[in-house]
Amino acid sequence: MDLLSILLVALGLSADCFAVALSGSISMPSVSLRQVFRTAFSFGFFQFGMAAVGWLAGGPVVQFVADFDHWVAFAVLALVGGRMIWEAFRSRDGAGNADMSKGLTLVSLSVATSIDAFAVGLSLAFFEQDVLGISLLIGLVAFAVTALGFAVGRRVGALLGSPARVLGGLILIGIGVRTLITHTF
Repeated sequence: MDLLSILLVALGLSADCFAVALSGSISMPSVSLRQVFRTAFSFGFFQFGMAAVGWLAGGPVVQFVADFDHWVAFAVLALVGGRMIWEAFRSRDGAGNADMSKGLTLVSLSVATSIDAFAVGLSLAFFEQDVLGISLLIGLVAFAVTALGFAVGRRVGALLGSPARVLGGLILIGIGVRTLITHTF
């Protein structure tokens, strides 16, 4: 697999990271560099780790996980998106206090955005290449794309205010629905 192909795969895998970072940062009242780094690092680390673990796990594990991975991703994204919408309506100023860069929310989103990397990791075994290097590149691209999603999300949030927070929640729910539909059919 050549470098361009690997970069395209990495960009494809990180599309959900971008969308989650964009919509999540819209809902956050303020965003610090620490929050951006923490989220980008976690998303990148999980993308890297899931690709490597997928390569190690082999076919039987992937078949088992493939039966329900889309349901897990849908549930996590729908719950976090619903919470963002709830916070936008619940808070009088619409700012809410959701912080996607901490705790169980961060871990859940990291898993939800990296499930596809697990399956890609399995396919890497067939190319007989440096899976560690490829997985690292996948993680680095996810890191950069997540940081970019935060930058864009903050601008959108500042322009649109509270309706942007609702839009961010709807985007997360939409990603979950898309994941469910594409893996079911």
